[in-house]
Amino acid sequence: MSRIGRLPVSVPSGVDVAVDGQTVKVKGPKGELSHVVAEPITVETSDGVLEVKRPDDARTSRSLHGLTRSLINNMVLGVTDGYEKKLEIHGTGYRVLAKGSNLEFALGYSHSITVEPPAGITFVVENQTRFSVQGIDKQLVGEVAANIRKLRKPDPYKGKGVRYAGEQIRRKVGKAGK
Repeated sequence: MSRIGRLPVSVPSGVDVAVDGQTVKVKGPKGELSHVVAEPITVETSDGVLEVKRPDDARTSRSLHGLTRSLINNMVLGVTDGYEKKLEIHGTGYRVLAKGSNLEFALGYSHSITVEPPAGITFVVENQTRFSVQGIDKQLVGEVAANIRKLRKPDPYKGKGVRYAGEQIRRKVGKAGK
C-alpha cells in the first residue's frame, strides 16, 4: 500500500471540494482548481476528509495512487495559502523591473527581455535583483520560475545569472594562469 496514497487529505474550513466522477474541483479563498483523476483511481469525500483509493495492486494503480493524493493535496494547499518561488539575479548590470504586470529583464544581452505572466500567476518585485513568482497552481508556479531561470542560467565560473533564492552554484576554478 502506498504510504502517501493512503493518507487522508484534510479539507480546511472555507474550502469546497466537489467530486464529480473522475473530476475533482477545489474552490477556496484564493481561487479554484480542477483535476481529472486517472482512470483506476477513485476519490471519496466524507465530513471534511478526502480519501484516494485504488481498486487493485496493479503496477499502474500503485504508481497513480500516491501521485493523485499529492496532486489533490497540492490543490487544497494552493487555494488556501498559494505557492511562491523566490528568485534572485547576480551579475553586474543584471536587473529586473516591473512594467505593469510584466517583468522586464536586463541580463547582459543586447536587448531587454519581457516576460508576461500566464493566467493565475503574479510577479512581485522586491528590488532590482530579487523577485518572486506567486500563484495557486504549484506546477504552473514552478514552470514559470524555471522558464525565467532559463533566460540566463547561473554561470559556473562567475556565478552570474538568474537563480532560485538560496540556490548554491557549484563554482569551477577556470584557467590556471602562469
